[in-house]
Amino acid sequence: MLVARLLSKIFEKNGGIVLIDSQGQKYICGKPNLQKPLTIKLLKKDLNWKLAISPDLNFPEAYMRGEIEVENGSLLDFFNMTFENLGSSEINIYGSIVNKILHTWRYITNYNQPTKSKKNVEHHYDKGEELYDLFLDEKHRQYSCAYFIKDDESLEDAQQNKLNHIIKKLDLHPGQKVIDIGCGWGGLAFEIARQTECEVTGISLSENQIDYCKKKSKELKLDNQVQFKLCDYREVKEKFQRGVSVGAFEHIGKKFYKTFFKKIKDIMTDDGLFLLHTIGSVKSPGAVQPFIQKYVFPGGVVPSLSDLMNPIEKANLVLADCETLIHHYDKTLKIWLERFIKNKAKAKYLYGGEFVKMWECYLSMCSAAFKFRDLVVYQLQLVKNFAAIPSNRRNYIYSNNLL
Repeated sequence: MLVARLLSKIFEKNGGIVLIDSQGQKYICGKPNLQKPLTIKLLKKDLNWKLAISPDLNFPEAYMRGEIEVENGSLLDFFNMTFENLGSSEINIYGSIVNKILHTWRYITNYNQPTKSKKNVEHHYDKGEELYDLFLDEKHRQYSCAYFIKDDESLEDAQQNKLNHIIKKLDLHPGQKVIDIGCGWGGLAFEIARQTECEVTGISLSENQIDYCKKKSKELKLDNQVQFKLCDYREVKEKFQRGVSVGAFEHIGKKFYKTFFKKIKDIMTDDGLFLLHTIGSVKSPGAVQPFIQKYVFPGGVVPSLSDLMNPIEKANLVLADCETLIHHYDKTLKIWLERFIKNKAKAKYLYGGEFVKMWECYLSMCSAAFKFRDLVVYQLQLVKNFAAIPSNRRNYIYSNNLL
């Protein structure tokens, strides 16, 4: 059986599973715990060759349709074991070829113009507020990597740590104007306004998010300090002393990296500072994950550091600081997954069983990928000239901090 051979090769180092095909035939792949082995049941015959040819897409799609069942463990357990054995290697040569073809086609046909960018954002963020209340932190509704100073911290505390860390890096001073590109549900903008005497403008392409932010700003009595606009970053004309973007750059598209950084250069004052917080890969530029691209983030791309540096240099920006956050997002995603599973019945009522399986697969796969594969979070601090930041750069970030 093709897929049994593939899994046996993956698990030849550590762990293993029992695979049961659609005819009930059992295969021992690797060295599973035979008393209570993690078991994968394939309920359709054609999965034998589909999973061997394009596992990155066909496995999650089959799981969504109820054609794959996991016993004696969770989907996260399976992805963790698989990705721990794979590391940053491809699953197999066939999947690698398919992914490269899809990546090439995606690059050729991807034009994230404002209209298409808005449509892509709406696909993910305008599914209804109920979805995100099922798993995000209650205080700030942060849909990005938290910052765990201690392993046993709550999600709420870790997200507050993240916001505090970003605010430190922005080196904010009273009266400065700040732009938040891709402001989400306004958590960072509100926190900047609360902690400083700055004026904050948040922009997003999600109508749901902007409507939420405007109502929330009045509720918090911060509408005199914070404003929100439904607009594309390319439409911004105003000048700002500080800027930040958290979790939005992944939606920009590689063809528009130069456009993005040139816009940052244009809208920042000469003494301006911009902080970019983005998911990234530690590998060379490569193919996007086809399941995430198709079902979760259409138009989304995870940049390598080398993808970022050339357009930053072309825009005449200076990389003043770069921090790589490792083993923070896998913890964040694991907590999101646990909260989502706890609310699975409500999610199924709101969105249907196939959506629930898709979302479970998305959160599980991403958590395992951040833990064992090539994914990290980059925080890049960008300035227009050397005088824009204190000479003791790291001191002002970490002094009197929680670290």
